[in-house]
Amino acid sequence: MRNVERLSSVKSELLDIFMSMEVVEHEERSRTAAQRNLRARRGIELHEEFKRLSQDIADLPGDDADEMH
Repeated sequence: MRNVERLSSVKSELLDIFMSMEVVEHEERSRTAAQRNLRARRGIELHEEFKRLSQDIADLPGDDADEMH
């Protein structure tokens, strides 16, 4: 009987360890995904900012030689 109790205890401990590992892996995947999404969002924001700046610069009066004459 004692071996059965011990076996049950070991199984329980192994299950707890496995579940803890799963939780850690899930948290790490979530953190990695959040970082990847943040980088992607920042990249999109930078792209849009450069497009706006390019458009703003294009809208400025130019230094054409014809304007001086």
